[in-house]
Amino acid sequence: MKAVVISEHGEVDKLHIEEVEDPSPAPDEVLIQVKACALNYLDIWVRKGIPGQRMPLPIIPGCDIAGVVKKAGPFVKGVKTGDRVVVSPGISCGRCAPCLLGKDNLCASYGIIGENRDGGCAEYVCVPGVNAIPIPGKMTFNEAAAIPLVFLTAWHMLVARAQIRPGEDVLIHAAGSGVSSAGIQIAKLLGTRVTATAGSDAKLKKARELGADETINYKKLDFYEEVKRITHRRGVDVILDHIGADTWAKNIRSLRPGGRLVTCGVTSGFEVATDIRYIFFRRLSVLGSTMGSKGELLEIMNLMDRGMLKPVIDSVYPLDEIAVAHRRMQERKAFGKIVINP
Repeated sequence: MKAVVISEHGEVDKLHIEEVEDPSPAPDEVLIQVKACALNYLDIWVRKGIPGQRMPLPIIPGCDIAGVVKKAGPFVKGVKTGDRVVVSPGISCGRCAPCLLGKDNLCASYGIIGENRDGGCAEYVCVPGVNAIPIPGKMTFNEAAAIPLVFLTAWHMLVARAQIRPGEDVLIHAAGSGVSSAGIQIAKLLGTRVTATAGSDAKLKKARELGADETINYKKLDFYEEVKRITHRRGVDVILDHIGADTWAKNIRSLRPGGRLVTCGVTSGFEVATDIRYIFFRRLSVLGSTMGSKGELLEIMNLMDRGMLKPVIDSVYPLDEIAVAHRRMQERKAFGKIVINP
């Protein structure tokens, strides 16, 4: 089969299209013919490498996968050959206490398809049968692939970790990213007032179309000063952030007493300085979040099926243009998800 293979870390020239052996499913796995695989910033980290973290190289990247089951192992239940499925990206042991409590993203052996094992930037992929979820209704493969990682991440951040409530003020950075475009929809669905930031007026226009009540162009305006203006100096209840160093100090100051900052990434850097007095004097909470549970993704897919949430697709590329797609994502030109069609 044809696949994108990363044999060493580096820039986009390390993305090689190769002919590799077709994968064979284990008894508890399914073999999926990949129809669509959406990209995430995780794919850039897999390509570039993460300091202090070893990845199994060579590896086929891509964790957001939709396709057709071509073969199901004898231990697989719930899906069968010919089914249209989307893949839950997280892999866990299924036996430990967190897994059995429905908190599989807290499993000590938790990993992500395309980071810890071969992913979906290929014509075929094998995944555990429990990770294959039927695609609801008339949803297309491209739409299904644009959902899992970003909606699961945003849902877990806002619902499970920050526990947003109707009437609260929520600040969401980098509105054009997959996680944030999902977060805007989730926060609005749950009755909050959403303020979104982005670096272009075009992205802010799309953020408003997704439901953002207020928008801030951070290249033109100081987001901290704008938050004070919008909230009449009270600050926001919740901040969704995956920027890191560039936004950290002002995020802390933008929270009202009792506010919650929830973070899932550090695209601008991971070393920050914090005036701890803000934390204890204002009773703030800083919450870390990574992915979410398979059960949460089932909730999300139900909301998608009912039209209460929707995938956001920026562009679609063939497998042979994987380097072009990576550049578009890395240069922050996209709004929503970039999808690859093998």
